[in-house]
Amino acid sequence: MPMRSTAKQFVVCLENEGYEVSLERRKIYRVLPDADAAKHRQIRVIDESGDDYLYPQRYFASIELPQAVRRAVLAAV
Repeated sequence: MPMRSTAKQFVVCLENEGYEVSLERRKIYRVLPDADAAKHRQIRVIDESGDDYLYPQRYFASIELPQAVRRAVLAAV
């Protein structure tokens, strides 16, 4: 059985058409794992409301943050 990653994942928003209130372009968002969503080319992110919702995967790009930046981003949410 593969080990599940517990590391927090982040993406940057590239597009927000139709979700202008919920997503800001060029902003970093935290991803919550959702295998069912991935099957449908969706991604679960914590958006501007502070809750997690599904959005099209193509609206985001995965990013790796240096440890110091990662801590600062997590402290801000």
